[in-house]
Amino acid sequence: MKAKPTLLIIEDEPYILRGLTDLFVFHGYHVDSEMDGQNGLNKALEKKYSCILLDLMLPSMNGFEVCDIIRQSSQAQPIIMLTAKNSEEDVINGLTLGADDYLAKPFSTSELVLRVNGLVRRSAMAGQSTSILIGDHVRVCTQTLVGTSYQQKVQYTRREVAILSYLNEQSSFVSRTELLRQVWGYKSTEDVDTRTVDIHIARIRKKIEKNPRAPAHLVTFRGEGYQLFCSPVDV
Repeated sequence: MKAKPTLLIIEDEPYILRGLTDLFVFHGYHVDSEMDGQNGLNKALEKKYSCILLDLMLPSMNGFEVCDIIRQSSQAQPIIMLTAKNSEEDVINGLTLGADDYLAKPFSTSELVLRVNGLVRRSAMAGQSTSILIGDHVRVCTQTLVGTSYQQKVQYTRREVAILSYLNEQSSFVSRTELLRQVWGYKSTEDVDTRTVDIHIARIRKKIEKNPRAPAHLVTFRGEGYQLFCSPVDV
């Protein structure tokens, strides 16, 4: 019998926690939960979860701090941040610290289930050991999420590797909408904030480009999207 995926919910509002627990148990998950940031972090570091749902405002330690420490321990752990805040600064901060995705309250429960299922599925499929070679100086292992860039060791998140892998498979530019559908797994992108894509692209450039301000590999085609070139180009 196939084991159930395991979910850790770190949320301090009792009624939200109960609702999310019931929701994901109904959808076939085993659910662990904590209402305190420090306790949630301890549990997250004890074992690997299929996904962690992490609230931003928590007692003892906020979601940003929890996410940062988890990422120092594991780049592969899928994390979705739940927040009542939806300012650009909070979005950038959460994604920069390594959250794979975020959802602002109040959110659609069906949308949350779709995002969790998609992230869990893509994480499970990423088991094959494959390297992405970008020019002569950048190598990314899609299994270990570790690479080298200009003789420096670089650690990637699962989402960053998924973006690079998808772009590497395409022969032309890819729009933000296509990335949101193919990498994030959104069926509809009408109400999705495309800053999520831009922030991830900016983070990836810092890791693979010699000069992120003048990218030679991960290039923007204004009004069209992004394209990954394994040989540097002048644009």
